[in-house]
Amino acid sequence: MARRISRDPVVDRSLKHSVRDGAAYSVMAGIGESYLTPFALFLKASTAEIGFLTSVPALLASFAQLFSAWLGHRIGRRRGIILAGAFLQALVWLPLAILPLLFPEHDVLLLIVCVTFYYVLGNLIQPQWGSLMGDLVAEKRRGRYFAMRTRICSFTSFASLVGGGLILQYFDKSSQALTGYLILFAIAFVARLVSFYFLVRMHEPTGNVASIEVPVSSSWWQSLRGSQFARFSLFFTLMQFSVSIAGPFFSVYMLRDLNFSYVELMICLSATVLMQFVTLNRWGYLADRFGNRVILFTCGLLIPVVPLLWVFSVNFYYLIALQLFAGMVWAGFSLSASNFLYDLIATHKRATYMAIHNVFVGIGVFFGAILGGYLGMHLPKDYALFGMEIHWMTNLYGIFILSFALRLITVLWLLPYVKEARKVRPITVSQLIFRVGRFSSVSGLIFDIIANRKKQRVNS
Repeated sequence: MARRISRDPVVDRSLKHSVRDGAAYSVMAGIGESYLTPFALFLKASTAEIGFLTSVPALLASFAQLFSAWLGHRIGRRRGIILAGAFLQALVWLPLAILPLLFPEHDVLLLIVCVTFYYVLGNLIQPQWGSLMGDLVAEKRRGRYFAMRTRICSFTSFASLVGGGLILQYFDKSSQALTGYLILFAIAFVARLVSFYFLVRMHEPTGNVASIEVPVSSSWWQSLRGSQFARFSLFFTLMQFSVSIAGPFFSVYMLRDLNFSYVELMICLSATVLMQFVTLNRWGYLADRFGNRVILFTCGLLIPVVPLLWVFSVNFYYLIALQLFAGMVWAGFSLSASNFLYDLIATHKRATYMAIHNVFVGIGVFFGAILGGYLGMHLPKDYALFGMEIHWMTNLYGIFILSFALRLITVLWLLPYVKEARKVRPITVSQLIFRVGRFSSVSGLIFDIIANRKKQRVNS
């Protein structure tokens, strides 16, 4: 990583360490987080318990962000909170792997408890890390830097996801899948310690500590209502609610209903990560140039069809193509949503607003996953519609269709009220789709290389 990111050498080193931290964190996520649901299924968790595994940690973890912001206000520093949270999060992998084995009668419950602590500690870091990166990354380079960082993270996540699937498949063949999971979680533990090492080496500039003063006055809440932030947060919360109805159960569907092997599951999961890696630089470039709102709207119109398309075929190659499509649109949506928050919120308010935003999102994820888990247990497989008898191979199809409908309603109802937060060049949705679609992954890579060489000539 020889290329300079910032003219300030101290900031430049910190941003490069942040990329390395992100890469190590992504190894943990790819080889650890990605296989938590399969591990729960290995422990014979029910559909409802899978819903709890997703919903309870998300809800409690969102409140950890409020605590983090309050703690930042009390101690006046970000670094200690970030480092403590990262180190403790690494340690959680040890009981997460061992306790369900020591107490098999409560294995799924103990897994949910450990996963909750894992996400709570991760969210304890989030406001402070967001505040720190907001001070380190210049606004005009934000889209490209985070796209580059996320692209590298996507690659390492992809590689670790593939490695995790191969490890599980190898041990599952000899009926030792448990050993495979223990190896995966041990690697996740070490990867988070490596991430912690790079966080230690990052510089903390004097800036706005991620802090929040509580209680917040009623006049403050009045000013929040009707703001662009409130509109965006409501849209994103309802979108995550709609997504979480189906999101936790795609792995359940592949492993339980389609009887996929661990390698087949890995290929489907990694297809999404691979497409994010291929397209993130293009999305970042377009976000810097044309703004985040048009990307949000374009990808928001495409995301609803993803769960619906799962209903039409069980063909393995069809599902890989579907996952590639999902990876492309989710890459644009996630990057633009993250950058949109940075654009909307003034630096000194960032921790407060982001903590509140993530609490609402956590509540949305909680109720969405709970609803999905309940419906996944109680929806029928047989329907009579307009005189026709419909038989589904799984009742999960019902929650996929419901998720499609609610995603589409959310986008069409709320997203038109969200306005661009900064002055950008205008572009239509059709023009944006043309700009994204006219570059293949190969030509896009050549485009990036040429652009980088031009910048190097200018800087030399």
